[in-house]
Amino acid sequence: QVQLVESGGGLVQAGGSLRLSCAASGRTFSTLAMGWFRQAPGKEREFVTVISSSGSNIYYTDSVKGRFTISRDNAKNTVYLQMNSLKPEDTAVYYCAARHAIVAVTPNLYDYWGQGTQVTVSS
Repeated sequence: QVQLVESGGGLVQAGGSLRLSCAASGRTFSTLAMGWFRQAPGKEREFVTVISSSGSNIYYTDSVKGRFTISRDNAKNTVYLQMNSLKPEDTAVYYCAARHAIVAVTPNLYDYWGQGTQVTVSS
């Protein structure tokens, strides 16, 4: 099993930055594709970005391209999400997720989930 714990969320004004971290307690982190999803109040969970196990394949949803950057450090069992130029519409609970397969963009294809970290962007 894989345990995921997100951190780094908080309050920020529009245009500001936050860096989220997701720490994994399992022994197979380097074999996992890792994704970030977010869920705003009253809305379905949506894909944000994903990175392959090696870090060689990365995908972003259009709304965050050029602003968000995903990275991973397999030696530390950690994946990061650097969020710059934040907008109020980025406000959501951000979830880290993992799967024992190639990268995917749909939430139900992921095997493990963190508890989420709140990101609130004020205008």
